[in-house]
Amino acid sequence: MNNYRIKKALNNNVIIGTHDDFGEVVIIGKGVGFNRNKDDIISEEAIEKLFILKNEKEKENYIKLLPFVEDELHQAIISSIDYIKKRTKNALNEHIHVALTDHLMFAVSRLANGMEMKNPFLIETKTLYPFEYDIAREVVAIIERKTDIHLPEGEIGFVALHIHSAMLNKDLSEVNQHSQLVSHIVNMIEDQLDIKIDKDSIDYMRLVRHIRFTIERVNTGEKVEEPIKISSLLKEEYPVCYNLSWKLIKIMQQQLKKPVFSAEAVYLTMHLQRLQNKIK
Repeated sequence: MNNYRIKKALNNNVIIGTHDDFGEVVIIGKGVGFNRNKDDIISEEAIEKLFILKNEKEKENYIKLLPFVEDELHQAIISSIDYIKKRTKNALNEHIHVALTDHLMFAVSRLANGMEMKNPFLIETKTLYPFEYDIAREVVAIIERKTDIHLPEGEIGFVALHIHSAMLNKDLSEVNQHSQLVSHIVNMIEDQLDIKIDKDSIDYMRLVRHIRFTIERVNTGEKVEEPIKISSLLKEEYPVCYNLSWKLIKIMQQQLKKPVFSAEAVYLTMHLQRLQNKIK
């Protein structure tokens, strides 16, 4: 019979254990670590949650974090990750255990010290990743229900980026870079065309999604066919939007360090022209 044995108790409710098949595991259960000694056998009935982190570095980092997380908050984060898994139906990158625990632990700590962290890319995140944002909103609600800690709306955006990162197996730094790039491009469009885009409008949503998919195509090297005749026409008829779209393409190239097909400038020009006509 395979048994779970205690390797080290981190607190009354969390232990590092070993299993004949799984190797080292993180075991969570109410009172599971109370008055226990190394090599004691843990019955399966006592185990509420079990983490088998295959990546050694992730496991090591997670174990290092756990002694610093309040038990109530830890339980809420575990419930949140379970909820994320159910909603996404995805094999999430294991790093979410470390990243989300670390982020929420410090968010709660900053809040307790009266230091709210502003999220400058909240609107972009909400528009770029509506599915992840919807899940993140419920995660913040779970945290509040289980801990009575009310996290500000900006935290929904931060959590959404962690979810997106784990779903697509992308580094959070890359996800953040894309959000910042979208924000920078939108600001340039407003400035160069001398317009103010309503961030709650369908036009803003379409623009941001267009930029997002352009970035994704550039990253994957997906070629877009260039309509040559339309290109010449746009250059002649809408020089301001055409020149601006090329400026934006060059910014993308610099930021992403990848070539951008000239067809993207054509489609972006059409998008900018439509936007300018509607707003002005």
